[in-house]
Amino acid sequence: MKKVVLAYSGGLDTSVAVAWLREQFGVEVVTLTVDVGGGSLRPGVERRAMSAGASRAYVVDARERFVTDFVWPHLQANALYQGAYPLATALARPLIAQLLVEVAQREGADAVAHGCTGKGNDQVRFDVAVHALDPGLAVVAPMRVGMGLTRDQEIDYAHERGIEIPITKASPYSIDVNLWGRSIETGVLEDPWVAPPADVYEWTLDPAAAPAEVEVTLDFEGGLPVALDGERLDPVALVDRVSTLAGQHGVGRIDHVEDRLVGIKSREIYEAPAATVLHAAHRALEGLTLTKDTLRFNRLVANELAQLTYDGLWFSALHRDLRGYIASSQRVVSGEVRVRLDHGSAIVAGRRSPLSLYDKSLATYDEGDAFDHAAAVGFIEIFGLPLRVEAARHGAVGRHHGAAWAWTEPLLQGLPTTVQDPEGAAVG
Repeated sequence: MKKVVLAYSGGLDTSVAVAWLREQFGVEVVTLTVDVGGGSLRPGVERRAMSAGASRAYVVDARERFVTDFVWPHLQANALYQGAYPLATALARPLIAQLLVEVAQREGADAVAHGCTGKGNDQVRFDVAVHALDPGLAVVAPMRVGMGLTRDQEIDYAHERGIEIPITKASPYSIDVNLWGRSIETGVLEDPWVAPPADVYEWTLDPAAAPAEVEVTLDFEGGLPVALDGERLDPVALVDRVSTLAGQHGVGRIDHVEDRLVGIKSREIYEAPAATVLHAAHRALEGLTLTKDTLRFNRLVANELAQLTYDGLWFSALHRDLRGYIASSQRVVSGEVRVRLDHGSAIVAGRRSPLSLYDKSLATYDEGDAFDHAAAVGFIEIFGLPLRVEAARHGAVGRHHGAAWAWTEPLLQGLPTTVQDPEGAAVG
């Protein structure tokens, strides 16, 4: 191993890792910092990398690529891990891994490195993605293979070598952030009985202290949001604008105990204001424009896609093919959705689409009803045919090998009952 490309955040761990890799393996270290929005890019990151001993420091603005190629497909799919987590951190990892591989190939490096520990999901996501894209690259994780320094030891290590490090108050939490959300864990949050302290949150106001409700309108084309309150915005600006507005109304707080890939349960706090609003709006528009069978099947695809992404299998054939199906299913998901932001809730207030499958003349019970009520008799006759045949062959209450086997227990005898006779007297 002669040259390593390190995924570099500019924080204490990865700054120390630059020098540690050089000393332990005698390798040249190139750093890669990827801006995925949300404040993920620290000021002066190139200078800090060079002071730590990097031979070259790459900084890539990948915010738009992150949204369009990674976030949007999962929004179109309504993919939430275990029905709750919008996959913010998990979605950024394949993007960073791809850029690591591309920089390694450009630099002629024979290895890449990341700052993940041996206990989390991200180590799997990076390792698996890198090897899927370039099996010839080695993957090194200093925090997993021997660096193992405490925070104070890392600070001393950096000072001894003249490494510039960010001097900030140590957070009691482990935090990952990008444009799509903040992920917060450890500290007091490791007790799932403890309510998250106020200092956990940065993007969302306490719902109880939020201002009066506000209503926003989102325009979608092909399952993708394109405008907010009639103003067309590029993907990054739209996510940022929705995130800020929703956060001001306390929308986007998620407290979730999830099943990690490595086999343990973990209590996670997420702030995802934009994801919360956009997922709600997108689901509402799909309910208007997609058939019942497509909606049913899409729920299966959403769960599978979320699981694959969470597990780090973005570059698998199955993930690619499911994304292709979702993109096809979204052709008709265009229209407008009104969402009310109200003290922590994002409530769909209305939706409309030129491609809507909703027909008021069929749905109404009032004047103008165009539904053929008489046709319902024949429909029920055919629909109920299998059940009537079953009842005729097996008995109304069912029989199994000659023995009585009740499908249902009689209810009438066990319930209070009043009967009105023809004379108007109540009979108990």
